[in-house]
Amino acid sequence: MGTNMKIIGITGGVGAGKTQVLSYIGEHYNCRIIRADETAHFLYEKGQACYQALVGLLGERILDENGAIDKKKMAELIFRDKAMLEQVNAIVHPAVKNYILGQISYEKEKKEADYFFIEAALLIEERYDEIADELWYIHTDADIRKRRLAQSRQYSEQKITDIMKGQLNETEFRRHCQRVIVNNGNLEETYQQINRIMGDEV
Repeated sequence: MGTNMKIIGITGGVGAGKTQVLSYIGEHYNCRIIRADETAHFLYEKGQACYQALVGLLGERILDENGAIDKKKMAELIFRDKAMLEQVNAIVHPAVKNYILGQISYEKEKKEADYFFIEAALLIEERYDEIADELWYIHTDADIRKRRLAQSRQYSEQKITDIMKGQLNETEFRRHCQRVIVNNGNLEETYQQINRIMGDEV
């Protein structure tokens, strides 16, 4: 098992249900799953790759009383400052990719997992196709995604529109991804699609 571990990248617009898809995959297949945003948060911690660089760039105003990076303070600081956001991304994105590459090497050496899944909103923009054997796009109709975000995250309509505008359009997602999974609310159908794809992979 795990001698030819396949690397699969999973992406999709905000509210597409990537977490649901990955939960199902994690329960039913022999794999390691890593999420880019969780990795970034780990790398913000004291002693990790991004901590010193971010404090150097943004100053101690982003720290909480324990000297840890306060993600909310940091988000507020860079939300409307495009140049600052780009500088933060230039620190964080390469560090996340580097960490993921290290984890892929580690899993390849262990030879236990059959699959390594990477979930990232910016999978295509950050050229994860250079790392992954295959990219999967989780598609959910825009109105369903808006409804989900309003319910689960209590986002305002304006915030949802702004986030969606900042993401790739449907054509770009489909152009770069080899597989499309439709996740419009019927989870049974979504899981059947995953099983079919995984059946092809074996």
